[in-house]
Amino acid sequence: MSHSTERAVVIGGGIGGLTAAVALHQRGRQVTVLERAGSLDPVGAAISLAPNSLRALDVIGLGDEIRDLAAWQGDGGLRTPGGRWLSRSSADAAAERFGGPIVLLHRATLVAALAAQLPKDAVRTAAAATLVDPGDADRPARVSTPDGEWEAELVVAADGIHSAVRRSLFPEHPGPVYSGFTTWRVVIPVPGVEFAPHETWGRGRLWGTQPLKDGRIYAYAAAVVPAGERAADDEKAELLRRFGDWHDPIPAVLAAARPEDVLRHDVHHLAEPLPAFHRGRVALLGDAAHAMPPMLGQGGNQAIEDAIVLAHHCDDLAAYTAARLPRTTAVARQSVKAARLNMTGNRAAIAVRDTAIAALSKAVPALLLRSFDSVAGWRPPQRPYASDRTPAGNP
Repeated sequence: MSHSTERAVVIGGGIGGLTAAVALHQRGRQVTVLERAGSLDPVGAAISLAPNSLRALDVIGLGDEIRDLAAWQGDGGLRTPGGRWLSRSSADAAAERFGGPIVLLHRATLVAALAAQLPKDAVRTAAAATLVDPGDADRPARVSTPDGEWEAELVVAADGIHSAVRRSLFPEHPGPVYSGFTTWRVVIPVPGVEFAPHETWGRGRLWGTQPLKDGRIYAYAAAVVPAGERAADDEKAELLRRFGDWHDPIPAVLAAARPEDVLRHDVHHLAEPLPAFHRGRVALLGDAAHAMPPMLGQGGNQAIEDAIVLAHHCDDLAAYTAARLPRTTAVARQSVKAARLNMTGNRAAIAVRDTAIAALSKAVPALLLRSFDSVAGWRPPQRPYASDRTPAGNP
């Protein structure tokens, strides 16, 4: 059967699933995306894209469009709750070291750009999908929806951290575990507030404030709490209790936020790597394959990498597993280590951590960047179709 008639069914219309759909469509596959929700509007806020995922998007011709739509990370750094700078970061130095910028944009912007690359009838919303049969070399995979059953030469499971497809393929795997902390996110305008992009580490808590290109502010926070805990009143009030006395611009951001602007989600990750990212004609990608804590900002980035590599190896899923399992396992482990460092509640450990970061950033300014080399330096297996432009400033 030629690629022009082979069908690929993608379960999940998030960033990873849509990237895979675009990449497979460009390879001539007949692609259908089945999304459980009633629309593609993503729940969430902003996403940071590092040079590794931007190179992956270059392969499908979207890298430059996303660079244009996004805010390029400016000079900023790491602070204490009182406002002292522990380290300063240079956007130009990072772009030079990694071969491109780190950018920030709303998830909805990225989803819309990806969806626009697909045929009009390719995405089906309100289409809850269940894997019936993973298939094998002699028979297609089968997926059922309320409207009927699909057969496909390839099924891409991009159905998130609580993936039903993962449980079906690997029933012995323990699944996700609670990472020990919860997160809050908000995207709002905060008129008249000027600030340098920053992340601030406290005792078992952190806060970040970043600008978006449209003038809004993306703020995120995390705190070590028991799983499932929620504010008795509302989550804005909870943020005020935990972060209201931290340095500027945090009080101004909190003052501008309404309770309904605040998203809260407990964080889970896959502590035990899967034995493979495929079985039969089914491939897992993104959080379904390797959910990780968000401390390196790489969850969505790794899903985009997965999608591009999967399209490259769509005729050999064992090669896809071989290419992605070691890398994502390493990035996930690095993310877990970063979460332990960021979120520690031990006062002595915090003092040692902060002193070490401040001293090292002065003595060896590139040291903090160097720790990100293996993540941001990744390159896709296929040649990019788009430009490799790497100017340091935001156009």
